[in-house]
Amino acid sequence: MTGPSSQYFSEQPSGTETRRTITAQIWGRELTLITANGVFAADGLDRGTAVLLRASPIPQGSPRVLDLGCGYGPIALAIALHCPGAIVDAVDVNERALALCRENAEALGVADRVRVLRPEQVESEIRYDEIWSNPPIRIGKQGLHELLLTWLARLSPDGVARLVVGKNLGSDTLQRWLIEQGYACDRVASSKGFRVLLVRHSSKPR
Repeated sequence: MTGPSSQYFSEQPSGTETRRTITAQIWGRELTLITANGVFAADGLDRGTAVLLRASPIPQGSPRVLDLGCGYGPIALAIALHCPGAIVDAVDVNERALALCRENAEALGVADRVRVLRPEQVESEIRYDEIWSNPPIRIGKQGLHELLLTWLARLSPDGVARLVVGKNLGSDTLQRWLIEQGYACDRVASSKGFRVLLVRHSSKPR
């Protein structure tokens, strides 16, 4: 990430936009993506997201998927490319990131199945089969908890959420908190200082 660490979760990042092109190897396919300063992981696929993708199966069938905090789009775009039946909502508050995600979706030919949206643009009745997120831990505990409770409530009855959180940023504490909120939450992978958490409604069998 370039620039101040707080910039990527600002609605309007400060500074003149400076773009660059990066490549990311995801599920055996090399993606060429446009990034810019003021968005998360502008210098290339970050370690946490890479761990999440490596540890998680490619969605199958025709799922409705949410990429929460999509940035310039590596998760949303990889899912759309590898799962032709998926409809993906790529959601972020960062206007620069949203513009980049739209452009990357167009360039990769998946713009018809990747909706790039601000949170308030998502219809209230939509429920998701899968939620994927490298959540913005640095917005603070209260903000993070509000974010997760808002969007996890949109899981379909059999839906799952896949979250990646740094161990030193409180992944174990977050896992306990999610369980306290009534969710089933299992650690399914641990690598390079990151934990991958699988979250379900507590009524769904593990």
